[in-house]
Amino acid sequence: MPQTSAATRSWTTPAQAHELTEQSVTPRRGVDRPEWQARVQLYLTVTDALVIAATLAIAQTFWLGSMVEVQVGWIALDYAVVGTVIALIWLFFLAMTRSRLPRILASGALEYQRVLNASLSAFGATAILAYLLQVSISRGYFLIALPLGATALLLSRWLWRQYLANARRRGRYLDRALVVGSHHDMERLVRELSRSTASGLLPTVCCPTDSGEGVSVKGNELPRVGRDEIVARAAAVDIDVVVVAGDLPGGREAIRRLGWDLEGTSAELILVSRLTDIAGPRIHLRPVEGMPLVYVTLPQFTGITHVLKRLFDIVFALAALVMLLPVFLVIAVAIVADDGRPVFFTQTRVGARGRPFRMVKFRSMRRDAEAIKAQLLDRDEGAGVLFKMKDDPRVTRSGRVLRRLSLDELPQFFNVLTGSMSVVGPRPPLPDEVAAYDGDVSRRLLIKPGITGLWQVSGRSNLSWEESVRLDLAYVENWSVTGDIALIARTVMTVLRREGAY
Repeated sequence: MPQTSAATRSWTTPAQAHELTEQSVTPRRGVDRPEWQARVQLYLTVTDALVIAATLAIAQTFWLGSMVEVQVGWIALDYAVVGTVIALIWLFFLAMTRSRLPRILASGALEYQRVLNASLSAFGATAILAYLLQVSISRGYFLIALPLGATALLLSRWLWRQYLANARRRGRYLDRALVVGSHHDMERLVRELSRSTASGLLPTVCCPTDSGEGVSVKGNELPRVGRDEIVARAAAVDIDVVVVAGDLPGGREAIRRLGWDLEGTSAELILVSRLTDIAGPRIHLRPVEGMPLVYVTLPQFTGITHVLKRLFDIVFALAALVMLLPVFLVIAVAIVADDGRPVFFTQTRVGARGRPFRMVKFRSMRRDAEAIKAQLLDRDEGAGVLFKMKDDPRVTRSGRVLRRLSLDELPQFFNVLTGSMSVVGPRPPLPDEVAAYDGDVSRRLLIKPGITGLWQVSGRSNLSWEESVRLDLAYVENWSVTGDIALIARTVMTVLRREGAY
């Protein structure tokens, strides 16, 4: 197997790279998908068909009752025939919108968007077809079947996502990736892919373009190959994806030739964008004369979207406080019985634009916790200036339960109502923490801190200071109302799994 020096030499000129590649591309094989992709797409197709069939049967039974025929001109057709036609149209649009594309499964909102678009398109096409053929389909049948079917499809896709996510954490349903780039670029990409399996990519081989050190995954160094072996690996089905982690020697021409060389193999080509921590909705591609122009929408910190976020905060916080009132009473009794009063603990935190506020939580520590803290500073396990201990002796018995289930943070909904916090946002920092901010870190204060956020669903207390800052800054610039709803759902799952809570 070539060493790093050989791999580096093979990138010296496009002509040499092209000559080496041509020696390895013959004969070429047909393009086949990895076995797991075909299997999962089959499962999704069957599930979609069953959900649609059940939805249409429920709509017919609930709305039409004993009415089983529909008039088509002078011909009376059974509603089961009409339902079958609608089901086929629905399945057709689910396939046309590519809602089962492997690269969008188990990650992001694109799959859900395509399912909704397919459902709306299917019923729009059905309505037009019914009008042209003069088929008098009941409006109530439509009004029940569309929302019920779309909701059921989204729920089934969400359940499949949970299955895929769990399977990927166990090493299944992953595409084997060959990573190409400099040592620094490969190391950054491999670290991110290893931390999260949502992408479905498993780094298995690397192709260094410089003389840097090897790249490791969980302590095991990846085998290295030379430039001339990439296409051979792809043709032999040793890898499923080639990921270019950064700039290549030879620039755009080298990437272009690599794409040509991979034609006829089963491998896909992925380019890692330099636009890090910028969400997809902010990126717009506009091709001009073969040259792709990337438009990046700049972050906005005022306007209608922030008004909608505030309205969402108020409605959500009010609903949560009303529903959680019995839970609040039980927690208050438990705290008093365990360690007496007070029930609540308040602490000064820094909010949007650097304004301090008093954050309220259920008390989970002894009343003399601050006095004891000085004796425990040498056992600090926190990130940055935060003091954290996994087995903090100051935490009470009831407090350990509250922290494990994140129930101590529920009173922060009062902060949301008063406007000092949001339901979703960056982590609320301490004044001492803010005083130590330098450079771009202060951008965390451009919007209100949140009860939950990216930091909450990505490790919480297990995060390093740098990771916590990166996640907060990514949220500040890329948040959306739909993204907030998704983060709230992920928070529930994180709390149930008790990840990073201590």
